[in-house]
Amino acid sequence: MTESPLHNAGGWLPRRAALTGQRLAVRESARALSYAALEERCARCAGWLRAQGIRAGDRVALLLGNGSPFLEVVFAAARLGAIAVPINTRLAPPEVRDLLDDAEPSVLIHEAALEVLARRAGADAARPPQRLAVGEPQDAYEAALAGSEPYRDVAPVSPEDPMILMYTSGTTGVSKGALLPHRKTLFNALNAQLFFDLSGRDRVLVPVPLFHSFGLQILAIPALYTGASVFLERHFDAAALWDTVALERITFFGGVPTQFGALLEALDASAGRELGALRFAFTAGSAMPVDRIHAFHERGILVKQGFGQTETSILCCLDSSDALRKAGSVGRPVFHAELRIIRPAELGRHASTWRDVEPGETGEIVVRGPITMSGYWRRPEASAEVLREEGWLRTGDLATIDDEGFITLVGRARELFISGGENVYPAQVEQCYAAHPLVREIAVVGQADPQWGEVGCAYVVLAEGAALDAEALRAWGRERLASFKIPRHFVAVAALPQTVTGKIQKHRLPARS
Repeated sequence: MTESPLHNAGGWLPRRAALTGQRLAVRESARALSYAALEERCARCAGWLRAQGIRAGDRVALLLGNGSPFLEVVFAAARLGAIAVPINTRLAPPEVRDLLDDAEPSVLIHEAALEVLARRAGADAARPPQRLAVGEPQDAYEAALAGSEPYRDVAPVSPEDPMILMYTSGTTGVSKGALLPHRKTLFNALNAQLFFDLSGRDRVLVPVPLFHSFGLQILAIPALYTGASVFLERHFDAAALWDTVALERITFFGGVPTQFGALLEALDASAGRELGALRFAFTAGSAMPVDRIHAFHERGILVKQGFGQTETSILCCLDSSDALRKAGSVGRPVFHAELRIIRPAELGRHASTWRDVEPGETGEIVVRGPITMSGYWRRPEASAEVLREEGWLRTGDLATIDDEGFITLVGRARELFISGGENVYPAQVEQCYAAHPLVREIAVVGQADPQWGEVGCAYVVLAEGAALDAEALRAWGRERLASFKIPRHFVAVAALPQTVTGKIQKHRLPARS
């Protein structure tokens, strides 16, 4: 397909400003912007970037929290055909430096509050980027916008041209840059529009970071594509979130499963808020415990669930009509994608010979269509490992499918361990124990064993005031699991290491002697 400005997602804001210019686009603690005002700031940001020499294919790094400048820079870079590179603000200087060395951005736009982090990481990078600070005391970013001429042209791109270079969450300790093209941004927005039933009347609250796919590509960008209003939270606070939902008449919000426990407690602690505008809450990142879904429903709040990854964004959705009937499932595939679950033994063969699993049988999710990444930045071997023949992308996620087409996650392929010749899927064990009244959180990993090859080791965050009783936990498991699935060891920990999207980083669990 030939290059065209119409393929460029950076052209969405000018069109939105022309159609619904006075409608609220973004509200944050510091400002409220109409679509016309957001477009003006985006055009000025593009003008400044262009004056710094940014052209098509160049990288622009963002070390920013949730705020309108984050969205302005993403759309301004896209307008020029450049590539936005969001960076996790919680990383340490050496980690940020490694990403800068990998992406080689020409410009780093960062929070003024992160000046030390940005300066140290940038100075140590092989190619130090030009830096621009956002926020007080001087707010160089605002000065740059005020002193720049708006640049309103939209660069012609092809659907395959990259728009965002987003680094994976690093649950295994290795972070890779996924190249997300313009067509992926469009079709992900279309999938979200269909699943969320998005319209210009929606008021979408984003309490998760924009530097991850969930906040940016599942919540904020689809809302702006549709002409809805986006409300950005700088930090997650459960009580404050419910206040915002009531005050701003939020129609839906998204959060990771670990946030929903705190949200439930805060909801019960201050009953009486008017939440009549709220259509539903959405969760993704990892599976939500079934009892928690029911608890929200009992309080009149519907929870929708989704599943995806950086490389694909939304893959599956559990709609409101099935949220309770199929609780525990992540739903059925999104509209704009083709999804299959393939028997593991088939995956070493050519894709044309793959065979799907039978209902109830475990296999790996594979997907193809316009929502997939182009590949990993400068990692041809890693790209070839997941991007297979005929356009299929191997997700590495294990799942089952029932006779209605609903998908239930079993775990990650790399997390599977074999005990006494039997496959053990940690996610299944974790789901069983998540229902135990004394278990707040749990992570199960395989550990070498001289007799069985591997056995399960469960790291448990206990409910407040509870004491670890390994034998009682084993007894609970014996009533619900095959004996080979029951963890041999139970270890109490204060907290589980997690990404900001709620995925447990099992490689960071403490070693057990």
